[in-house]
Amino acid sequence: MSEKITIAIDGPAGSGKSTVAKAVAEELGYLYVDTGAMYRAITYAALKNNVVDDAAEVIKIAQNADLSLKFENGLTRVFLNGEEVTDKIRSMEVSSKVSEVSVIPEVREQLVKIQREMSSNNSLVAEGRDVTTVVFPKAEVKIFLTATLNERSERRYKEFIEQNKNISFEVVRNNISKRDRIDSSRDTSPLTKAEDAIEIDSTSMSIEEEIKLILSKVDEIRDKIKQEKISHHN
Repeated sequence: MSEKITIAIDGPAGSGKSTVAKAVAEELGYLYVDTGAMYRAITYAALKNNVVDDAAEVIKIAQNADLSLKFENGLTRVFLNGEEVTDKIRSMEVSSKVSEVSVIPEVREQLVKIQREMSSNNSLVAEGRDVTTVVFPKAEVKIFLTATLNERSERRYKEFIEQNKNISFEVVRNNISKRDRIDSSRDTSPLTKAEDAIEIDSTSMSIEEEIKLILSKVDEIRDKIKQEKISHHN
């Protein structure tokens, strides 16, 4: 039985965490946990029920949510209370409200509980805004993935255009900039780089280069764990 390993990848909106985390999970055969999708699912439900600006109601939704993720063929399918919401949670409307929902301490508390349960018997790759600092502070591999605001906005803008969403670059850039501000300044689990995280600036890197670099770090750490086990037994 190989060692159970948690790989945690943090970073700001649009830094490419999802793409990289998915690829690393697939390569290693680990469970992939998209924490952002979970916050999006709660935001989607709050919008659907017209209570997104009522924190008490949003907390109720989070606490009663039956939330599960299925990772297959490189895609995370998101299920909320028996309904698949994979595509619905990617709307601009959800994007513009998700940071405000994520700011609510009780919502974070509930989702962190679910995320930790997922790791109790799986090796996994988790990505989000606080997975290296709050959710999995003891993760064996911690990565902080970043890129310039312009680069991140450009990537997100391209995604929207590929999905035939009619939106301007300015709107996307403003949205990401606003999310950066909220994510970094919130009282509960703000976006910060863990002291022992490896920082990767992906501004001028290809996805392939990022994946290769992360996999090499994972190999280094797995070897180190093995060596420690061996020397422990001797």
